[in-house]
Amino acid sequence: MKRQFFTKALTFGLSAATLILAGCSTTESRISEHPDIYQSLSPRDQALVSHGQIRPGMSQNAVWLAWGSPEQKVAGYMRGHSTETWIYLQTTTAPYYGGYGYGGYGPGFGYGPGFGYGFGGVGVIRTHRHGRFAFFGDPFYDPFFYSAIPPTVSYPYKTVTFENGRVMSFQYLMRNAY
Repeated sequence: MKRQFFTKALTFGLSAATLILAGCSTTESRISEHPDIYQSLSPRDQALVSHGQIRPGMSQNAVWLAWGSPEQKVAGYMRGHSTETWIYLQTTTAPYYGGYGYGGYGPGFGYGPGFGYGFGGVGVIRTHRHGRFAFFGDPFYDPFFYSAIPPTVSYPYKTVTFENGRVMSFQYLMRNAY
């Protein structure tokens, strides 16, 4: 019975992975699927697109070949002209460092006049009714949420702005450290 369940689960997992990977597009796959667009570019732009790079003045089609489809498109207005900005996102799992502890009554240790450290989080030592208590970690920590579903965060990592269908500016954005 367990073997039959495992076989079905494995088959389902492999099928899902195949569908996901088939939907992924690379620079090479976009060029091979649309050789007409690639051939219409100048030799300089063909070289840049082949390496996944763009430049100011490049067409939207060339950027699409190099970077793919954006996750968001934003209409705007700059210097008296209409613009369109493409935003490319990356998603990561947010780490969680923290926990709970009580100084003097359980795990954790305090130091200084009001701050403590334990379980990888920084906390506060409080006095209440002749007792000292320390809290360590994130006050919004929910062990059921964080243990079952790791939180994911999407952030922009590059943008390109077009004016009249040509690249006006582009940016590579740095991810903030947690």
